[in-house]
Amino acid sequence: MADTAPVALVTGAAHRLGARTAKTLHDRGWNLVIHYRSRREQADALADSLNRSRPESATALQADLSDLDQVRNLGEAGAARWGRLDGLVNNASVFYPNATPEAKPEDWDTILHTNLRAPFFLLQACLPALRERGGCVVNMIDIYSEKPLADHPLYCASKAGLAALTRSWATDLAPAIRVNGVSPGAILWPEGDAAVNDSHQQRILDKTPLARTGHPDDIARTIAFLMCDAPFVTGQILPVDGGRSLNM
Repeated sequence: MADTAPVALVTGAAHRLGARTAKTLHDRGWNLVIHYRSRREQADALADSLNRSRPESATALQADLSDLDQVRNLGEAGAARWGRLDGLVNNASVFYPNATPEAKPEDWDTILHTNLRAPFFLLQACLPALRERGGCVVNMIDIYSEKPLADHPLYCASKAGLAALTRSWATDLAPAIRVNGVSPGAILWPEGDAAVNDSHQQRILDKTPLARTGHPDDIARTIAFLMCDAPFVTGQILPVDGGRSLNM
């Protein structure tokens, strides 16, 4: 008997927000294609955990999103796993500072290729399967796509571009496919960034009306809402930031 569960491909799903999103969609009855780049152990552990809960409901696929051939192969393999694709979550991204005077062409390629080029060509590869299912796309944007973060011009540009793609796709791919975005605020602090110390974190919280960080579930549940519970919503980018974008 064919598996009739909807299928989602989530990029960067081995840990942090991507993993929480995968778990939340799985709880809602979805099968998951868990993309990872280098965190094979974590991706396999997540897939194993989901498969113990519901057999044959998750798989892990590796791809370097800076490599265009691997991006296309990921989309094709993800759609082929269960013979369908109902949702795409472009979650994976690269984040690090690169002030304009010191930025190198390699920084441009690393950030723009992963954060902007990969989502575009991944959706292109997934498009036939998504159209067949009347699927949906959710892009992980950032509140800094509208009001830039100092010394992160390439990151901010990549996210602003992804926001523009979100709105363009919502128009161009309708009515078959819905496309929305989620813009997190302070949910999880960046890993390995010495500049994001306690005083920096407190400055951000001081400008956040809810005066606290959010939880990964806040993002995951918002993505699940847009994919599962919002059939008349498209072209929207929803800030999930405790009000931070009001005071930027």
